[in-house]
Formats: sequence, C-alpha cells, structure tokens
Amino acid sequence: MTADGFSKAAPDVVDVVALGESMVTFLPTRPGRLADVPSFERAIGGAESNVLCALAATGHTTRWVSRVGADGFGDHLLETILAHGVDVTSVRRDPSRPTGVYFRTAADRATDAHEVAYYRSGSAASAMTTTNTDLPAARAARVLHLSGITAALSPSCLSLLRALTAPPPSRPPR
Repeated sequence: MTADGFSKAAPDVVDVVALGESMVTFLPTRPGRLADVPSFERAIGGAESNVLCALAATGHTTRWVSRVGADGFGDHLLETILAHGVDVTSVRRDPSRPTGVYFRTAADRATDAHEVAYYRSGSAASAMTTTNTDLPAARAARVLHLSGITAALSPSCLSLLRALTAPPPSRPPR
C-alpha cells in the first residue's frame, strides 16, 4: 500500500469500471407528496452503481471507483453494492464529508407530480480528484462507464473526468 491508501500492485482488469457518485435513496412507502409521506424505505441510487449491479448480475466483472463518507450511509452503499457482486475495493472513505442522499416520490417519473430532493452538496464523492481517486483501478477495464452528473458535481470532478478521458500520451516511435 502507498501512503494514499492505494495498492502498489496493478489492479486486475475487469469488464466494466464505473466512476461516480452513488447515493442512498429514500423511497416513500406510499404515493404522495414528499411533505405528506409518513415513512420511507432505503435503497441505493446512482447510474454508476445501478449499471454495475445489473452487469454483475449477468456475469460481468465490475468495479466501482468513488468516495463515500465514513458514515452509516457509506457502509450501506458499500455493503449493498458488494452484495451484488461489484468490486468496491477502490471506493475511498472520507472522514470529513458525508455520503450523498436523496428522496423521491413514488409517482410516475414522467409527470409533474414527481418530486426529487437531493442532498449531495459537499458530499464525499463531490470531492473526488485525480490525487484521491484510484486512477489505475479506474483505467483497468475493458469499458469505463461515466456520466455527466459526475462532471457537474464539482470542478475537481470535472478535472478528474477530463484526465480519465484524455488520449494517452504519445508513444515515441520505435
């Protein structure tokens, strides 16, 4: 291990790596406005983790690269996503930033009645940078899955995605 917590060994190549924020999602136990719903069930949310869990269920090797808070919601995400067969060893815990959460209504997403309330500002994932993210693990895949949401989280996340999608340096001619 290096001082930043990353392994010195080259990571195994997997079928798909996704880099981005997953959040704990709170889903109402019955239809209605968020203001009126008396209770919620907890689940995981985020395109990256949803894609990886589905791919792992079909037999693909997958890895999630991200950051979560050193909190109970981070524990829930890591345990749940790992239970779906996704490699979560490249997810870092942030002791000073929380795991993002969001609430959504049970109404049809295509209607104006649908409500979503995000609580992700200042989240652990929004603080991802090229220096605190396991870049070798993110690059060790046949496919790298990214979304524009990650780039919109913060300037450091945008820089991270630019670094991951930049063409490799030119090799000197032989």
